[in-house]
Parts: sequence; structure tokens; C-alpha cells
Amino acid sequence: MSTDNIIDSTDLTDTQAQLLDLADRFYEQFNEGDVPRLEIPTRTKSNIEYDEDKNVWVYGDRTSTRSAKSVGGAQKLLKSVYTIEFLARQLEEERSSTLRELYYLSESWDLDEAQFGSQDESNQLVEDLEIVTDATREDFHMRPEESGATVMGPLEIREQTRRGEREIHCQEDVGEGGYQIPNNPDTIEFLDNDADFALCVETGGMRDRLVENGFDDEYNCIVVHLKGQPARATRRLTKRLHDELGLPVTVFTDGDPWSYRIYGSVAYGSIKSAHLSEYLATPEAEFVGIRPQDIVEYDLPTDPLSDSDINALESELDDPRYQTEFWTEQIELQLDIEKKSEQQSLASRGLDFVTDTYLPERLSEMDIV
Repeated sequence: MSTDNIIDSTDLTDTQAQLLDLADRFYEQFNEGDVPRLEIPTRTKSNIEYDEDKNVWVYGDRTSTRSAKSVGGAQKLLKSVYTIEFLARQLEEERSSTLRELYYLSESWDLDEAQFGSQDESNQLVEDLEIVTDATREDFHMRPEESGATVMGPLEIREQTRRGEREIHCQEDVGEGGYQIPNNPDTIEFLDNDADFALCVETGGMRDRLVENGFDDEYNCIVVHLKGQPARATRRLTKRLHDELGLPVTVFTDGDPWSYRIYGSVAYGSIKSAHLSEYLATPEAEFVGIRPQDIVEYDLPTDPLSDSDINALESELDDPRYQTEFWTEQIELQLDIEKKSEQQSLASRGLDFVTDTYLPERLSEMDIV
């Protein structure tokens, strides 16, 4: 079957053409008597390298090949073709779906071998298609489940809604919850801002403390709630705040290895989406989260490191993205004291300590305030 039969429209978008070109590649390999195959970068920590020109971490030269020579490889290529057909039709019909829906939709496909065994499998395939087509899942009209991440601060935007355009001030026109970041923040137009910097905050409790204490007002700050490990939409908006508005970006997290990775996903990008680092990562982002040094200096309430914490810290010491003087010193100190601490532990010195003392001092040291 040629890909001419996948969709009827001849007026293809760039993304449709990229998807169908990939399917055509499989067809041509068949037609020429070759075993169909797909080559993609190896998505491991050992295959990421720093691109000095782009100032981001990207995949290196190591690749892996998915070939129909094996049953497993043939099934992955089959699932790729079915997914390409679904995405091409979705684009033709100008519809969208979620990553979760794609997983369930595969159960209706006529070949059992084309169906996904888990959502992780379908998610990974969408990421593979991003890599080989140089498109994004937003281009495919694929949405994640709602992240709920929000923005609060002196920023005025214009967004497109079902009822037309509307202008929103992210302090004056929103409730205490703030403005919810849409799935595709590239649809937002920045109109005006009075901000001096952006502060990305890991937890909802700390975000609420900052807003309740008026930190966004007093310091002309855009508070971005990361809601744990940040969604791609959150990272994309953060990058736009830096690149388009020239705002310094800071990241405020707990003091544990998993929170350091939250910072890393904002600043360095993640391993599984290194192909999108230039689109998502903000290398200039600075860490203002709880440091092991703070645990010692402020005598913060702590929890002991678990075995998984220790393993994660040791892994970060070997991660090229964390091999800087700052991170080496802090991680080695944490392994030495064997303790971790949360953002909210600062409340042991009073509810206002974080906004009156801790953050102003840290941000002043960085020449941000």
C-alpha cells in the first residue's frame, strides 16, 4: 500500500508531509527489496553532548536501528505506520487528541500486533516521530493530560479562545490561582510586562505562600508554578519569557536529587526530549532552590537520604549536565551530611522568612534583585 491511500487530501501541511514522507520511506525500502528500518538517536545519558553553538544539550552521534529483521522490530515499525496514519488523518480533519487517547485508540486498530501494550510505549513512539520528522507533538495536534501549571505576575497577554481573542493581565484579571498555561503556549502573544524576572516554583504550597505574601507584587516577579516535574508547555513558556522578554529565569525547588532534576529539565532539558532542547530548555536559568549548604547554614528540618536518593545523587555526579563546580560541591556535601530538605522547611523560621529573607538574599547575590 502506498501512502497515497492514507489520506485523500492533496493539500498537505508541512507536518503531514513529514509524516507521510517517513511512511513512504518504509514503502520504498520494501519496494527495493530492503528490510524496512528506522534509525533514531540513542536516548541515554551517555549519548548527550553540549552544543556550544546552540547552548543546549543535544543527542550525540550514537544511534539505534529498528529493523523488521526481528519480530519486535517489525512490530514497532507496524505501530509506527498505524500511528502515522492516525496522525495524518487527525491533521487532515483539524482535530486533536491526548496522549492517553492515542493509547486507547490503538485498541480499535484491526491488527492486534499494532496495538500498544502500555501508554509508555505509545508516548515513546510519538517522541520517536518527533525526532525523525523534526516536528513536535504539538504539530501533530497531540495534547498531554492537563498539567494545571499556572502563572501569576505583571504580564499582559493575548490568547485565542473559542469565542475569539481575549486580553488577560496575569495579576489583575485572574484569581489567586493565576493564569493556567495552555497546552501550546506558542499561541500566546505577549503584549506588555513590568516584570524584572521569572521565578519557577516546584510546589503548590510554596507558590501559594509567595502569592499570599505579595512576592510577585513587591519584586515585579512572574511566578511560574512548575507543579513538580514541569510539563513541556511550562518549559516552553518559561523559555519564551527569557528569550522574547529578556527576563532572567530562576528555579526554586526542594533540596533533593529529584528536585535538582526538575531544575535540570528547565535549564538543560531532559534526556528523552533532547531533540527539543533548543525549543524547550533555558540554559541561562539559575538555581535558587534549597541547597545542601542551606540545610547546614540555616539548620533546616530534614529527612534522611533514602537508598534511592543516594543512587540518584551518585548518578547526577556522573551526569555531564551536572558536572560543574557548584553541583559537584553541593551533591558531595549532601552525600556527606546524608540529609534532604523541602522548600516548606523554611517555615521553621517563620512564614515570612522565605519572602522577607531567603529569596531576597539569594536573588541579591545573583544580581537579580
